[in-house]
Amino acid sequence: MKNWIIIGATSAISESVCRIWSVRGYKLFLVGRDEKKLATLRDDYSVRGASDVYTHVMDVNQFEAHEACWNAAAEQMGRIDGIFIAHGTLPDQKACEASFGTTQLEINTNGMSVISLCTIAANEFEKAGKGDIAVISSVAGDRGRQSNYVYGAAKGLVSIYLQGLRNRLFKSGVHVTTIKPGFVDTPMTAEFDKGGPLWASADQVANGIVSAVDKRRNVVYLPWFWWGIMNIIKHIPEMIFKRLSL
Repeated sequence: MKNWIIIGATSAISESVCRIWSVRGYKLFLVGRDEKKLATLRDDYSVRGASDVYTHVMDVNQFEAHEACWNAAAEQMGRIDGIFIAHGTLPDQKACEASFGTTQLEINTNGMSVISLCTIAANEFEKAGKGDIAVISSVAGDRGRQSNYVYGAAKGLVSIYLQGLRNRLFKSGVHVTTIKPGFVDTPMTAEFDKGGPLWASADQVANGIVSAVDKRRNVVYLPWFWWGIMNIIKHIPEMIFKRLSL
């Protein structure tokens, strides 16, 4: 049995991951903004087999609340084995282009809040000499594109940060998993045209996340074929790439 903190617990991917962990009898500490939905999820996971489920209301952009969140989880669960960070927003790119304030908010939500939470987890796990940090980044962070470069910049920040964190924590026995989903059919992408073979369900991605955490993978693309797609995109020469409408 393991004890995990889940940040962004009300997201569709988090729900799918927690359903799997509940069946395994894990102890879960759910963090999100919607107290009513958190309570509903707590009841659901308890029925599915989770040994204990706790809830904690927090807005991730209230950075000063992050340490208190960690301390509450430690107090209630007694031991923390891992933290799964899955929160995020999908910015309106045009609104970000028009306003630095909007861009800053989105970078804070998708980038800086993740780094703040990872800083606390990394220091605590490093002292303990064990622990797992699993974070959802995105294929969007692999190369900036005109259609979503603010979101991509935040995710790129997270991916590079996690790469360095993994390097730092390796000798202490703490593992860091970077998760890079492609297109996922969730409420966050409700307005997108979901035709074509590149879309995956939240359950498909969740199965990949659980497997990657179990195997302590370093970086995982979900579904797997996004590794090949992004490998091609990353190697397009800039003089050509800048002319493309992506």
